[in-house]
Amino acid sequence: MLKIIKTSQLQLLAMIAALLLILVFFSIATEGAFISSRNISNLIRQTAIVGVLAIGMVFVIISAEIDLSVGSMMGLLGGIAAILDVWFDLPILLTILVTLASGLLLGLFNGWWVAYQKVPSFIVTLAGMLAFRGILVGLTDGVTIAPTSSALSVIGQSYVPSAWGISVVALICLGLLAKVYSKRRAKIRHQVAVPSAQFEYGKATLAVLVLLSLLWSLENYRGIPTPILIMGVLILVASYVAKRTAFGRRVYAIGGNIEASRMSGVNVEKTKMWVFGFNGIMVAVAALILTSRLGAGSPAAGNMAELDAIAACVIGGTSLAGGIGTVFGAIMGALIMASLDNGMSMLDVPTFWQLIVKGAILLLAVWLDVKTKKTQ
Repeated sequence: MLKIIKTSQLQLLAMIAALLLILVFFSIATEGAFISSRNISNLIRQTAIVGVLAIGMVFVIISAEIDLSVGSMMGLLGGIAAILDVWFDLPILLTILVTLASGLLLGLFNGWWVAYQKVPSFIVTLAGMLAFRGILVGLTDGVTIAPTSSALSVIGQSYVPSAWGISVVALICLGLLAKVYSKRRAKIRHQVAVPSAQFEYGKATLAVLVLLSLLWSLENYRGIPTPILIMGVLILVASYVAKRTAFGRRVYAIGGNIEASRMSGVNVEKTKMWVFGFNGIMVAVAALILTSRLGAGSPAAGNMAELDAIAACVIGGTSLAGGIGTVFGAIMGALIMASLDNGMSMLDVPTFWQLIVKGAILLLAVWLDVKTKKTQ
């Protein structure tokens, strides 16, 4: 059985076990307050911003690069959105489009230096981290821009109507079971070894039960937060791009062996530049959610967010050496990081201890990645 289960699936099971351990620990420590409907709602809203950043970052890391500028870029793009909304009173659609286009341009700017000028991504994005923060402070003159309009607030503060939320979750559950059934039938038809039906359907049923429990908890408060719906759509799109498109396969190939990819005809420079461009769009989406949630554009917004995004990817099984990683794993990593943040804040753990714990977990995740690669 264990030979049939892939390494990635074992990593996923390990992450689920870690998440359950965190859930049980903080539930006991807070006497049940951690799993209250209100806190679950807050927790997954916290996850949305880091999760969206991690979706873009996972592509960058799979291509064997790094982006240290996403925190400052998110602050700058959030500031641009706030300026357009508060100072210029632009229609919400135009504000969104300009912010997304700005994110794409900043991402392509980073990618051009990395791909065509051969400057290491660590240096390019470190420079970006400083420069983008400087531009943000210059644009805003160091003051918070508020309050944002009610239209912009919908993105980060509203909730999906119950009927829509229940319908979406029901479709996801049915789609999940149908996917397991069709993949299993296809493997059997092609005489490929498969795990037992009890294991596969049991795993899918467990996932469905988790989704229904989450839905029940959220509906007991105010429903599904809109940022989670946005993140869910982005997960589906990014997973499809990673697994089903030529672009996704090229990104994995470049991260696995760049010279072999070049010799097989892959345009490495163009692909890398667009990886950073895609990451820029994800940062712009996260910036819109953050600005909407805060109701303001702040010069300090997004500070150190790049470390949370990188940690989420690594904890979620993405290899810093490139070529290995999944969008879903990165989201699980973001959820683990947000759970730790949320739980420690509820217990009034001092900030310095929170940073020490998060740093230790990141170090442990990288160490496991290094050990795993050595044994393969």
